[in-house]
Amino acid sequence: MAITYLKKADKTPQTGTEETRKIVSDMLAKIEAGGEEAALGYGKELDGFHGEAIVSEEMIAAAGDTVSDQLKDDIKFAYDRVTKFAEAQKASIQEFETELSPGLWAGQKLIPIETAGCYVPGGRYAHVASAIMSIATAKVAGVEHVVACSAPNANGPNPAIIYAMNMCGADTILSLGGVQGIAAMAFGLFTGKPARILVGPGNRFVAEAKRTLYGRVGIDMFAGPTEIAIIADDTADADIVAEDLVSQAEHGPDSPAWLFTTSRTLADDVMGRMQDHIDRLPEPAKSAATTAWRDYGEIILCDTDEEMAQISDEYAAEHLEVHTARDEWFTDRLKNYGSLFVGEETTVTYGDKCSGTNHILPTKGAAHYTGGLSVHKYLKIVTTQRMTREANREVGAAAARISRLEGMEGHARSADVRLRKYFPGENLE
Repeated sequence: MAITYLKKADKTPQTGTEETRKIVSDMLAKIEAGGEEAALGYGKELDGFHGEAIVSEEMIAAAGDTVSDQLKDDIKFAYDRVTKFAEAQKASIQEFETELSPGLWAGQKLIPIETAGCYVPGGRYAHVASAIMSIATAKVAGVEHVVACSAPNANGPNPAIIYAMNMCGADTILSLGGVQGIAAMAFGLFTGKPARILVGPGNRFVAEAKRTLYGRVGIDMFAGPTEIAIIADDTADADIVAEDLVSQAEHGPDSPAWLFTTSRTLADDVMGRMQDHIDRLPEPAKSAATTAWRDYGEIILCDTDEEMAQISDEYAAEHLEVHTARDEWFTDRLKNYGSLFVGEETTVTYGDKCSGTNHILPTKGAAHYTGGLSVHKYLKIVTTQRMTREANREVGAAAARISRLEGMEGHARSADVRLRKYFPGENLE
């Protein structure tokens, strides 16, 4: 492979330093021991919030009164598309039962998780879209109880976030963010319903809390800083490519933005435009994008389309855009990404906000082995089995022989006892 780094990242994103792990571990232990009082204590200390943990019906109604009709329409626009896509995902997997041999049936059942905890960031940005992505998808899956939380200010969570959470069907909304919000959902504080899965993006403390609790509860994925990669050739529009890279770099100072291209002209053009696009951002996005592009941005020049596909699959970006004359070829060829955006006409922003696919996606190479949040994450795919007595004649004898071969006499005897009962006098053991 002949590739050239025209711009190489100086740093690698990290989400779980030893300092972060210690802080999170201590907070989780104190909240588990101290319960609701400890969680509220952290809310007072870290967010300056002195109210009740559970957002009341009055607060929900007041939040709705502060949200403009246009924003309500936009939230509904996003909700409709996310829900429709989630419904199609759910329809793509079915319960079934099939006869494997005479008298032996095996099946698959889909059982929704009982309680889901949905974290919605509310710090640097008010992530209304994250409420839709996590809560609406959980409700389509059939989750019985959805607990949602978001970091408050002195008056509670952002009203638009509260409105979106309620519209999407959250059963309980908590005015808690950060580690204390994750802990409250995981331990069932204020609800008596411990979350069986925790989902949603967050800062490094939220990500570390989810990582620490994994196993005790399920999580959507181990999340790191937001990433974007763009595959582009000489047909791409440099201005659009630069704008799209910047649009994701504004997420935070450690958000990687990568361009893979076969065109030196495009690479130079994009490189020359980046700072201008960044400088036109308002603060704090401008500072975040400046640092992200300086420390984590890369432009990689390749000789061929195949090389671009190979390097892209190695990076396994969270978001991957394709701007080429061979978009269909790349769509068929590419294997590792969180979500794919094909052609100039779409962009990560559309998926992030309202077009329908989920924006809670794998980062830091996790796209090598998993996709993003989907309705399937909220469903347990379990198996069932039933059989006739006659089917035991064949299955029981085979199971007993395999068990004894493995040295597991107890297993063998559980087959023998049935053979003796169902077929007395026959030598089947």
